[in-house]
Amino acid sequence: MQQREKYLIYARKSTDVEDKQVLSIEAQIAELRKYARDNGLFVVDTIIEKKSAKVPGRPKFGAMLARIEAGEASGIISWHPDRLARNSIDGGQIVYLLDQTRLQSLKFPTFWFENTSQGKFMLSIAFGQSKYYIDNLAENTKRGLRQKIRRGEFPGLAPIGYINDVRIHTIIVDKRRAPLVRQAFELYSQGGKRLVDIAEFLASKGVKTKGGLPLKKDRIKKMLTNPLYYGHFRYAGEVHEGKHTAIITKGLFDRVQTTLERRGHKRKGMNKPQALCGLLACGRCNMAITAEKKVKHQKNGNVHEYVYYRCSRKHKTIVCIEPTITELELVAQLSEILQSYTLPKSWAMELEAMLAIDEKKAEQSSAVFIADAQTKVQSLQIKLQRLLDSYLDQDIDQPTYRTKQAELMSIRKTLEEQISTLTLASNAWVEPMREWLKKATDLSNITKTGELAMIKQAFLQMDGLNLFLTDKKARLLPRAKSHSPQENIWLALSESKEKAALAGDKFQKSLLLAEREGFEPSKAFTPCRFSRPVPSTTRSPLHI
Repeated sequence: MQQREKYLIYARKSTDVEDKQVLSIEAQIAELRKYARDNGLFVVDTIIEKKSAKVPGRPKFGAMLARIEAGEASGIISWHPDRLARNSIDGGQIVYLLDQTRLQSLKFPTFWFENTSQGKFMLSIAFGQSKYYIDNLAENTKRGLRQKIRRGEFPGLAPIGYINDVRIHTIIVDKRRAPLVRQAFELYSQGGKRLVDIAEFLASKGVKTKGGLPLKKDRIKKMLTNPLYYGHFRYAGEVHEGKHTAIITKGLFDRVQTTLERRGHKRKGMNKPQALCGLLACGRCNMAITAEKKVKHQKNGNVHEYVYYRCSRKHKTIVCIEPTITELELVAQLSEILQSYTLPKSWAMELEAMLAIDEKKAEQSSAVFIADAQTKVQSLQIKLQRLLDSYLDQDIDQPTYRTKQAELMSIRKTLEEQISTLTLASNAWVEPMREWLKKATDLSNITKTGELAMIKQAFLQMDGLNLFLTDKKARLLPRAKSHSPQENIWLALSESKEKAALAGDKFQKSLLLAEREGFEPSKAFTPCRFSRPVPSTTRSPLHI
C-alpha cells in the first residue's frame, strides 16, 4: 500500500500583539483545514507563527523546515506564498528544499503550484512580489511620515502629557497629566530639585511605570529635554516645528536646560588634549609622551597656566625617570629641528629647473621607446600569422608550431605591458617630487609662525623619521629597518645641508644628486620602475 504524503499547515500573522489579526489566523486555519479535507491531504500538524516575515529568523518557520529535512513531512499547506516568505533568504530555502526533493509539494488555496521547473519559477516570482510589496510598503510609510512631518504632525508615540488621537492621527494635550508636566518643569527650573525628586513628585500624582514604580532618572531627563513640550519636536536628529498645543513656554524650557547644565556631573581633573600629544615617544621606555596643564594662582590674584610634556609611564616593566619639559622649550627645539630639514629656496629653484629638464627627457625617451615597441608588436603579429600559415600548409609540424608560437606571444605580451606602463606612468614621479620640494621649502614658514598644529603636521609628513624625547631633548631619528629611499630622503637633505655649511653654504649638486642609469628619477618618486637602458647617463634629483 502506498504511503500517504504528509503535510504541515503553516499559518502566520505579522504581529505579536494579541488583539491584532486574530481573526486572520482563525480564518487561515479554517480555510486551510477545509482545503486539506476537500483535497484528501493528510495533515500531521498545524503551525501558527506570530512574527513578521520581512527579515529571516522566524523560529517556528525554521523548526518547520528542520522537520521537513528530518522526514516528518514532505509538504506544506499555506494560504499564500507570502505567508511563507517575504525575504529572499527564506524564499531561497523553500526553493532549495524543493530542488533537493526534501520538500516535494506546496499547496495554496489561492496560488497554483507544481513541483516542476516552471512551477518553481512562478513560485520565485511570487516570493519576489512579496518582497517588493513589503519594500514598497516601507517606502510608502516613510514618505507618509515625511509628509506628516511637513504638516507639523508628530509622527510617534505621545510622551507624558499628550495622548495619540486615532481619529485625527496626531497628538493632543492630556488634560489630566499636562498640568503635572508643567509643574515638573517649574519645580526643576527653581534649582532645588533633583531628577529623583521630580520622579517622586510625578509618582505621588499617579504618573508611574507599568510596574507601579517611579520613573527612572533617564526618562525624567528625556522629558525635561524634549522640545515637544514647547511646540517643536525632534525627529531623525532634526528639530521641526509642530502644530500641536504647547504645554510650557520656551522660556521655561530654557531655564530648565540651564539648570540641567549647571547641575550636571562634570568630570574633574581632566585636561584638554594638547596640540603636540601623540607626536613624540619617550627615548627611555618608548612609551608615548603626554601633556598636562598646571594652573598657578599667585597671591596678587594673577593666574598663570603652564603646559608640561612628560612620559605617560605606562610601561609594565620599566620605571621611567624621564623628566618633564615645558611646552615653550619643546616648541623651540622642534622649530630648530624643522629648520635643519628646510630646503633653501635657491636649492629648490635649482632642483625645479633640473626636474623640468628630466621630465622633458623622460617624455622624449618614453615616446621613442613606445613607437619602437609598437613597431615590434606589429612585426610580431605578422610573424605569428606567417607561422600559422606555415602550420596550416603543413610546412612545419605541430610541436614546432606550438613552441615558436608561445615564444613570439610571450615577447609580444612583454612589449605590450611595457607600452601600457610607460603610457600611463612615464612621468608619475614628477608630481610627488614637486610636492616634496614644496613641502621641504614650506618648513621655513612653519617655524616662523610657531603654530603647534602646523608644526605637528609637518613632522607627521616626514616619512621614515620618528621623534623621541630623552633628557628633555627632542631628537628626530630614522625608523628602525628603514631602507626605502623615500623614507631616507629627509636624512639626505639634512646631511647635505651640513656638508654645504662646511663648504661655505653653497649649493653643490653632488650632495643632492646621484649618478644612475636611465631617464627616470629615484625609486622614491617612481611608482613603477622600468628596466630599459638608455645610452646616456643622467643625474636624478635627491637620489639616495
